[in-house]
Amino acid sequence: MRFHLRARAAALAVAAALGSLGLITPTASAGAQHQCTLETNAYYCYNVYAAKVYDKFDGTGQVVGYMYTTYSWFSCRLDHGGYVGGPHPNRWLLTKADNGVWGWMKDTSVSSETNPLIPCSPG
Repeated sequence: MRFHLRARAAALAVAAALGSLGLITPTASAGAQHQCTLETNAYYCYNVYAAKVYDKFDGTGQVVGYMYTTYSWFSCRLDHGGYVGGPHPNRWLLTKADNGVWGWMKDTSVSSETNPLIPCSPG
């Protein structure tokens, strides 16, 4: 086997190993390849590793937790929160952080298309 083929095969093997350990994760992008899906009363979406969860959706909130899973569940979406950029510049998603605290994740931390989520009810 030629050196460049061996090097490429080795790089792919390393990437696969790191991915299986959760050390390589997808990043959020405007060109989402996957839509959030409804599964047992929650919407499941792909998000970045260690995504921050905030106590407020207006852009001034404090971090209350993190999402260390990269396929997480969300309750609903809010489209009039603080500016976050991306394809949905004011969208925030209601979820529960891995520490059990409820909060809001920026839409830009989610790589799945979040349009399928229901809007959050006021109140």
